[in-house]
Amino acid sequence: MNIQQCTVIVSGGASGLGEAVVKYVTGKGGRAAILDLDAVKGEKLSAELGDSVIFCKTDVTDEASVEKAIYETINTFGSIHAAVNCAGIVAPRKVIGKDGQPMPIAFFNQVIQINLIGTMNVIRLAAVEMLKNTPGKDGERGVVVNVSSAAAFEGQTGQAAYSASKAAIVGMTLPLAREFSDEGIRFATIAPGLFMTPMMADLPEKAQSALVQMMPFPKRLGHPEEFAMLAAQIIENPMINGETIRLDAALRLASK
Repeated sequence: MNIQQCTVIVSGGASGLGEAVVKYVTGKGGRAAILDLDAVKGEKLSAELGDSVIFCKTDVTDEASVEKAIYETINTFGSIHAAVNCAGIVAPRKVIGKDGQPMPIAFFNQVIQINLIGTMNVIRLAAVEMLKNTPGKDGERGVVVNVSSAAAFEGQTGQAAYSASKAAIVGMTLPLAREFSDEGIRFATIAPGLFMTPMMADLPEKAQSALVQMMPFPKRLGHPEEFAMLAAQIIENPMINGETIRLDAALRLASK
């Protein structure tokens, strides 16, 4: 699928990895819709990138909110060809805290709701619109890129909720690719390692340096643009389907 001819919705597109995807897509001549709760960052990015981008204030866990964003995207650009699901939270918490109290089940539920249910919410509503597209080469109608994490495979202490949500995204990748194969919609997942996102940038320099030492090669944090490059390659390469790709410089997370 040629990005120049694509409209891509990017959940969590106002900052971090999602922002990089929006900039990369529009830099290649495509169009993007930013689905994010952060109106300040989202509207600023949209204004910066011009007519090829719209911002839709969106709660990915809310059906009506995502439906509204999909409608606004279709109304503005006419169709949706790809979705990149970057919206999510990283929220470490042990099952039993230092005070001896169990993790509130509401906390676990919140992580699952945002990271997993939010991803599925965007997938199902975007796929409905992709099915309306005229088939292109190979009968292709759309592409979905989901975002997991290295923690899906080597979750650290305190990441039970986060790892569960990200492992589930890996688990549904192949079934989705199989389900939509006859309709020409591809599914793939990226599992990033440690990237220089706003959250990472807030860490003290000493903490960042310690993380860098964990990286085999290259010995640095990933650049969001490198994530965007892979997302774009998945969109453009028709043979990538039903696969989870680790993007982590050979990192394997320690237990703590």
